Amino acid sequence: MRAEFWAATDTNSGIFIRCGNPQKIGADTCYEVNIWDIRPEPKYGTGAIVDVAAVPVPLQNTAGGKWNTYEITAKGSELTVKLNGVQTVQANDSKHANGPFTLQYGPGVKNAQGGAIKWRKVQVRSL
Repeated sequence: MRAEFWAATDTNSGIFIRCGNPQKIGADTCYEVNIWDIRPEPKYGTGAIVDVAAVPVPLQNTAGGKWNTYEITAKGSELTVKLNGVQTVQANDSKHANGPFTLQYGPGVKNAQGGAIKWRKVQVRSL
């Protein structure tokens, strides 16, 4: 999958992939490739796969206020994320074997605020 996004610095967004139950979307039922530069736990901020693969410190908090490109590869149990051409994480995890994807917007925490997110050029290809 390849997608371009523009996020405000305080945006809480991302892409959920391999959602086994489309009626219950979340980091516990899908892989969440995060977009959230100011996440309280920054290792799972922008470029991370929440609770699966943490982003190294030099790559944290780099997406806000500009257009960015995500390249996400999920082939078998191998998961790879690239942000603007730089690999942020690679993981081997088989918790979610298949399912659809969805673009996320939402504070994620009841009554929390979140900034704007814009998407363009979302492309998906089977492997």
